[in-house]
Amino acid sequence: MHTSETYFKIQNVSREQLASTSPPSVFIGSKLPYPRVNVGILAPPEKTENAWLYDAQRYWAEQNFEIPNIVKLRSNLINSRFQTEVREARTAKKFLELAQELGMAAKPTNIDITFKKKIRINTDFDTINLPMGPTATLKTFQLAENPKIPNKVEKVVSDTDLKAGPALNYLSDQNFDEKTLTQLLSIGVLGLKKDRKLVPTRFAITAVDDTIGKALIENIQDYKILEDYKLFYANYLGNNYFILCFPDIFQYELFETYVSGQTWENKTTMHDYESLYGRKDYVKETAGGYYAARLSILQKLDNMKRQASVLVLRFITSEYSTPLGVFVCREATRKAMQTELSFASKEELIKNTKELIKQRLKYDCSSLLKQSQVLENVAQPKLTQFF
Repeated sequence: MHTSETYFKIQNVSREQLASTSPPSVFIGSKLPYPRVNVGILAPPEKTENAWLYDAQRYWAEQNFEIPNIVKLRSNLINSRFQTEVREARTAKKFLELAQELGMAAKPTNIDITFKKKIRINTDFDTINLPMGPTATLKTFQLAENPKIPNKVEKVVSDTDLKAGPALNYLSDQNFDEKTLTQLLSIGVLGLKKDRKLVPTRFAITAVDDTIGKALIENIQDYKILEDYKLFYANYLGNNYFILCFPDIFQYELFETYVSGQTWENKTTMHDYESLYGRKDYVKETAGGYYAARLSILQKLDNMKRQASVLVLRFITSEYSTPLGVFVCREATRKAMQTELSFASKEELIKNTKELIKQRLKYDCSSLLKQSQVLENVAQPKLTQFF
């Protein structure tokens, strides 16, 4: 994967300075002892009109970018970073103030950077974050042009009496995508002034998915129950999602299964569940992918103006050879929600789902279905049956 072609641009960049165009992307690292964090300015090794493509998660999915394409793009993003403390977000000085301006921008922005040390050639892979390329310690950092910040972003950033949750939901309603919302939360420009702080990107990703998801759950609780039984399904980068929707009150369950011989903490299958009343704690097994997949499903139900009980079966094949972060879960689920089959009964839905999984993956999912809390609940008699 890490070929000479991948690093062609990197090897030709100056080891002391960088004149480039950021997508715009700012990454808050979590490897330092808290409350210290690394703040990284991400940019390719040269100025380019296509800088946006280096961090265009939804576009990659829409255009069916393959893993080597994404890794090549991300491996050419230089992470020019400096250290600070999370509370500095409230009194942003020097580099951090510029990083926040960059992070709020709607379009690629030209930057000028010099380094304290030589660029370290490497690529970091993560199950939550997207991969990134070489790292370098920042010496100087300047914006070579004024960032173009959307008016609606300026509105919530300037409102220091608005909590972060409502700010995220407002921007989501205004069609700002998850990547943008994650960056705004991570650079510490949302929320009450006294509470603002930098949030490591890996935590901000899940916080955004969960916050928007909970608001959507409140919406769909007031919607009518789905009329029939539906199956949504798709495969993206070796992540096969089969989403079963039952005409019942909202509940959500996710099974993640490796069908390629891989394991996670010696498990081949991970599982988590929540009832209509939600969860009181973070999921134990399926991590950020749980919230990312749930968000795309809730957005679809919200558009349909319906609620349903949802059982999700994710199968991870050997095609998913390199971890690319939970954006894959969100976008794979989003793709799945575009392909729909309807059935007259629960039995038909389950039968056809089992056959489709067997046909596509040569896998018998019967044992998973026997463990399903959603299936157990939808099988229980309802009070309305007696009226």
